[in-house]
Amino acid sequence: MVSGRGGELAVAALAGYGIGEVFTPAGEHVPAIHDAARAARMRVVEVRHEQTAVFAAEAVATLLRRPGLAVLGAGPGVTNAVSAITAAHFNAAPVVVLAGRAPAWRWGTGSLPALDHVAIVDSVTNSAATCTEVGNIGADVHAAVVAALTPHRGPAFLDLPMDVVFCTGETQLPAPTLPPPVEPDPAAVARAGALLAAAERPVIIAGSDVYSSDAVAALRECAETWRVPVFTTGLARGALPGDHPLAFRCCKRAALARADLVAVLGTAPDLRLGGGTDARLIHVVDAPPAAGVPAGDDGMLWVAGDLRLVLSGMADHRGVRADHADWIELLRVAEDTARAQEAGHLADDREPIRATRLYAELRRALTDDAIIVGDGGDVVTAAARHLDPGRPGSWLDGGRYGNGGAGLGYALGAALACPDRPVCGLLGDGAAAGSVLEVESLVRHHLPVVLVVGNNGSFGTAGLRGADDRTPGLRLEKVVAALGGAGETVATARQLAPALHRAFESRVPYLLNVLIEPRTDPV
Repeated sequence: MVSGRGGELAVAALAGYGIGEVFTPAGEHVPAIHDAARAARMRVVEVRHEQTAVFAAEAVATLLRRPGLAVLGAGPGVTNAVSAITAAHFNAAPVVVLAGRAPAWRWGTGSLPALDHVAIVDSVTNSAATCTEVGNIGADVHAAVVAALTPHRGPAFLDLPMDVVFCTGETQLPAPTLPPPVEPDPAAVARAGALLAAAERPVIIAGSDVYSSDAVAALRECAETWRVPVFTTGLARGALPGDHPLAFRCCKRAALARADLVAVLGTAPDLRLGGGTDARLIHVVDAPPAAGVPAGDDGMLWVAGDLRLVLSGMADHRGVRADHADWIELLRVAEDTARAQEAGHLADDREPIRATRLYAELRRALTDDAIIVGDGGDVVTAAARHLDPGRPGSWLDGGRYGNGGAGLGYALGAALACPDRPVCGLLGDGAAAGSVLEVESLVRHHLPVVLVVGNNGSFGTAGLRGADDRTPGLRLEKVVAALGGAGETVATARQLAPALHRAFESRVPYLLNVLIEPRTDPV
């Protein structure tokens, strides 16, 4: 049994899970948690907006494979963060969100702010609850952490009303517990292994959960055992080195058009299938779908369980094995042809700067250990086609939820989680314009993130705004300089390389405002 103020008990209940920082904006309802975190030698990282706090916690959680922590004020403090909580839900990030709330005795009496947070976030969290007594804090915080870590991982939310978090009492602290791995059905694993081995034209698409589940080695074992071409997305990018004979990037559409079997591992079979495929599908996930959630197409083989166990079990299959040499060679020719065409675009020196030219210089400037954060539409979509992260756990973006404005929070979290690795945020001008003020947090916490804005002046051309209503040449670097960072505008291809060098050598938050070719099809 441990005694203390509610905030101290909440922080004590987090001990043992490796949490070293709390992301939080200023708020009147939760300073007891801030004080307790500082006393426990946790780093309290104050940010300007609640969604930044949750995005940063998500970046820490995904990169380090342990819980991230965000602490929010009540009412608007929670609703401001709903999109970020939803992104963590879609991205399976184990983020623990602790929020303040009016004291229970003021509920229903017009207390400011009076809002049932749990009802709002329940559908996008693994658990959502309110702690009603000081004595329950230990069990409730422990339950939230375990829920966040339980496959399929995701955010967990816990309200701590003021009459709980500020009061003194006693609570029992359960021992830190990691959920056990989900054991897959051996018959389903054997069936998946047999299908993969017997297929004449198989393809593997591996997603972020392969990294989050620490299954990169198992993926390579499975692919190399059965000689299957691999395409990767999200945090799994870099799981196979770019020069690996089974690693492919540029010919996914051609591969899916001809494949007779596609194994989708640790991600959803959605846009990553490049518009669809007629191939038989295997979908490997880390846990069975929740009750009421459809399991997918009736013709799809689902395998649910710890990805390391599933992939190792598939590699152990000892049945019929097809020869994939001709298939691999066919795709290699398609890949080499696509890369040869890509090389011409990457070398294009015309002005205004072509986006592909920017990616060519980024390839040369980024080290293998660099973390790339993508935030935006056209710019980031194209970057995913042209940049090869040097190792897994190096690419962060909005994922399936596609939350614009996440980049500054992700970059902040990545820089804190991995201080020995360079962090490069690649942003569209729309995403940057909507979040650039959060650079002040980077400055205040001495985080030398490089922000590269592909500024095509086309923010808002999809939707209500028309082609003649653009915002070309926004001087975003001046905003960063005003906030204490630095930056410059890059207007010609010849300026790219030296500007990138200055940015990474500056050791301050630095924004490169790269004026690239405007969009011509605002649809």
